Amino acid sequence: MTLRYFYHEYKSVFLFALLLAAGVAGCYRLSRYIPVDLYQQYINPIQSASLITLCVCGSWALFPHHGGIRTRKLAGGALVVWSLLLLVLLIHYIIYKTIGEEAARFISLSGWELFIGNIFAWLLLIYPTELLRPGWLNVRRACLQLLPIAVVGVADYLLSVDLRILLWVYPLLLMIILIGHIHAYRIWCEENYSSMDNIDVQWVWRYISMYVIVGVSYYNVCFSAHPTRLFTHLALLFFVLIYSIDYILFRPDPWQDILSKQPPVSEREEEPDIAPEEKTQEELPFAAYRETLEQWMAAEKPYLNKEFRLLDMRQVLPLNRTYLSQLINSEYGCNFYQFVTGYRIREAKRLMREKPDMKMQEVAEQCGFSSLTVFGRIFARETGMTPTEWSLQSDNSSKNTTSAQL
Repeated sequence: MTLRYFYHEYKSVFLFALLLAAGVAGCYRLSRYIPVDLYQQYINPIQSASLITLCVCGSWALFPHHGGIRTRKLAGGALVVWSLLLLVLLIHYIIYKTIGEEAARFISLSGWELFIGNIFAWLLLIYPTELLRPGWLNVRRACLQLLPIAVVGVADYLLSVDLRILLWVYPLLLMIILIGHIHAYRIWCEENYSSMDNIDVQWVWRYISMYVIVGVSYYNVCFSAHPTRLFTHLALLFFVLIYSIDYILFRPDPWQDILSKQPPVSEREEEPDIAPEEKTQEELPFAAYRETLEQWMAAEKPYLNKEFRLLDMRQVLPLNRTYLSQLINSEYGCNFYQFVTGYRIREAKRLMREKPDMKMQEVAEQCGFSSLTVFGRIFARETGMTPTEWSLQSDNSSKNTTSAQL
C-alpha cells in the first residue's frame, strides 16, 4: 500500500477527525467563560434533557423502521439504555448539586462515574460491531464484555487501590476488538459486492475517531475541577448521537440481502451454505462454468450495473454463494470485487478510446462505478495514472499510429 493510496483512501477520515477535534477544543476554550452558577442551574439540566429527548426520539425512529435489520434493533435498544442512564445522572445531579464545594466536581473518579462512563463506551460500539460482524455480539459475549465493568465498580469501593488507569484500558480494549473486525468485513464485502458503497469502511474509522475524541473529552472532564468542561462533552455527545442515528437510518446494510432469510450466525465461517449438487469443489465443472460466465458477462454486461452482486451470477450458474465465490477465486485468482473491477476498467478504456469527447462523469456512470471519485481512485490504482492522463496518452498513441501509417 503506497503513501499516495493511503492518503486518497483515508484523507476524509483525517479531515473529519481534525475538524471535530478543533471544534471540541474551541468549545472547551469558550466553556471557560461560562459562569459556574449559570451552568449548574440552567445549562447542564437543559443539555441533559436534550440528550435524553434525542435518545428517546432516536429509538422511536429506529424501532418502527428497523425492517427486520438486527443492527437497527440493537441500536434502538442501546439508545433506550442511554436515555435511562442519562436520566439517572440528571436526577443524581439535581439532587446533589447543592451540597457544597464538592458538588462542583460532580464528575469525579469514583466507582459510580467509572461504571457509568464505561457503560456508555460499550453502548457506543454496539452498532459498528454488529454491522461489521452480524451475530457476533451475542448475550454471552455481551456479558463477558460487561463483566470487567462490574468487577471494577465493586473493587473501587472495596479496595484502596487507584483504578483510574482502567478508564483508559477498558474502552481501548473495546476499540481494539472493533478494529479487529474491519479486515474480515472488507474481505466479505469484496467477495459479495462490486460497489464501493458496500466496501467502503471509512465510516468505521470516522466512528472510531469520534469514539476516541469522546473518550478524551470524558477524561478531561474527570480530571478537571471546572464543571463547565462538561458543557463541551455533552455537546459532543449530542453531535455523535445525531450522526449515528442519521447513519443507521439511511445507510444501506450490506448484510441485509444475504442474511434476511436466515438467522444471524455467530461465526461467518460457520455459515451453512451447501451447493445444490452436494459435490466437492474438485467435482464441480468449474471450467464449464467459467465459459458460461464469460459468455454472459460479454453478452449481457451485468457489471455495468453498480448494484451488481455475487448472487446475481445465479441467473446463469446453478451454484450458491460459497461456490460462486470459490469459482471466482480458483479460476481468476481474485475476489468478486476485483473480478468485476477488471471488466469495468476495460469497458472504461474502450469508451475513452472510442469516444474521447465523453466526459469522465459519464464514463464512470456507464461503466458501473458509484461515483467519479471512486472511478478515479480505482483507475489510478489499477493503471498507475488518472483516467484523464490515460485518455491523453491513448489519444496521442492513436495519432502517432495514424501518422506512421500515412
